[in-house]
Amino acid sequence: MTSNAELDTAATTGRGQVPVLVVEDDDGDALLVEELLREVDAPVVMQRARSLGQATTMVSEAACVLLDLGLPDSQGLQGLKRLLKLEPDAAIVVLTGEANEHLGEQAVRAGAQDYLVKGEVAGHQLHRVIRYAVERRRAEEAQRQLQVAQVQAQENARLERGLLPSPLLADPRLSVSARCLAGGQQHLLGGDFYDVVEAADSWVHALIGDVCGRGPAEAALGVCLRVAWRALVLAGRPADEILATLNQLLEHERQDDTMFATTCMMSVAPDRSAGWVRMAGHLPPLLVTQGGVRELQTPTAPPLGLGQVRHWPGTQVRLDGTWSVLLYTDGLIEGRIGKGSERLGSEGLMDLIRAALRAAPQGNGEVGSKDVPADDQLLDRVIGDVRELNGGDLDDDLAILSLGYSPGR
Repeated sequence: MTSNAELDTAATTGRGQVPVLVVEDDDGDALLVEELLREVDAPVVMQRARSLGQATTMVSEAACVLLDLGLPDSQGLQGLKRLLKLEPDAAIVVLTGEANEHLGEQAVRAGAQDYLVKGEVAGHQLHRVIRYAVERRRAEEAQRQLQVAQVQAQENARLERGLLPSPLLADPRLSVSARCLAGGQQHLLGGDFYDVVEAADSWVHALIGDVCGRGPAEAALGVCLRVAWRALVLAGRPADEILATLNQLLEHERQDDTMFATTCMMSVAPDRSAGWVRMAGHLPPLLVTQGGVRELQTPTAPPLGLGQVRHWPGTQVRLDGTWSVLLYTDGLIEGRIGKGSERLGSEGLMDLIRAALRAAPQGNGEVGSKDVPADDQLLDRVIGDVRELNGGDLDDDLAILSLGYSPGR
């Protein structure tokens, strides 16, 4: 028969073997459990804890716990509750005496996977109970994770709809294309957002923004800012007041004082030949015309939520003929170029756009087939080129918005 020392720590491990922790202060009962499992060649690796205190240091490594309800430092359901509080996902089977069978049923209601009455269990039954307890716990955990994933997916979908709305445009000469991709391997929801609205006075306003950070809190704040921006535009508020109002809103709605947001707002006049650019710590937009691509330079200003600035002045820009304005977040240009540490940057992005325009059929500035809008294909090509240079998924979220105008459309 195996000695007590050999029972306390398993001598071997192997593929497919289930680590079982026996929490039992009685040497005879512990040895009986081991012999029952040995008789049926159960693929288990056993460890022994003589007290609940000792078990708390070992439970995290066990796939199944056989727990005696009468221990020197624990009586009744105390030990079960303590282990489940420490390891909520533990598969625990309680061992009870014949007189305490009712207590075993209570243990199951309290979270145990099953219970066994000492002296009334055979080896094959013990093995089956251990196997079922482990599989049942795995199934419960898989179901729990699925439910959590479904809830998160629904919440993310709701937040994404708030971050990425449908544009409100009446002018058929205008077109909007946009892309938004979550960065990182986990593809967590970020705080990038955009919107386009044509007001009652025929001015067209476009917005892109980025709440610093990644997660539900940042996404929710982005939704709040985007919805407030659209409401202010539709209410006819002067454009030079809107960013100041968003700044005030952010300061009241953010979870902590470290949260801030960068934004870029483009306002296009009714005749579509001029516009105003207002930025709060954001990257300048790009103007794409038949003559090429260039940045629309504006004075620097702090992001929303930082400093005591309450006014973000605009810069007037000329918009001649057919044009597209690209607004984007920094995730698009922070990707690496090759294996080194060099980043793409805004100059690199403009080079990619120029290359895409040169590669268009007959050099006419239209990218790809006639079945897909040119701006859509341009965005897809640029994002694909950025990811290829980076060697895969980008680390940060990205959003890119194209507001295009064609007089003959």
